[in-house]
Amino acid sequence: MNKKIKTEAVDHLFEAVLSLESREECYSFFEDLCTVNELLSLSQRFEVAAMLREGRTYLDIAEKTGASTATISRVNRSLNYGNDGYEMVFSRMEEKDR
Repeated sequence: MNKKIKTEAVDHLFEAVLSLESREECYSFFEDLCTVNELLSLSQRFEVAAMLREGRTYLDIAEKTGASTATISRVNRSLNYGNDGYEMVFSRMEEKDR
């Protein structure tokens, strides 16, 4: 875990996120918290991660998501050398779909 982000304020934000109970609550909270562009950027990164995990090429991902190769590369680095946060979430989502 990156010690730079481990702060009381970030803990407080994560507690707020963990209190959300539905997709509609997420929309309400995140629309208040983020700008439209920030939210779209976060969702784009998540889609890039999903496509990388599926083995898609950078070119295919860039065409489908509009993400730059720099963004795709950053997400790929997180998938390969990060804290396994993406993998944890994707695994849980797959379990729910079963």
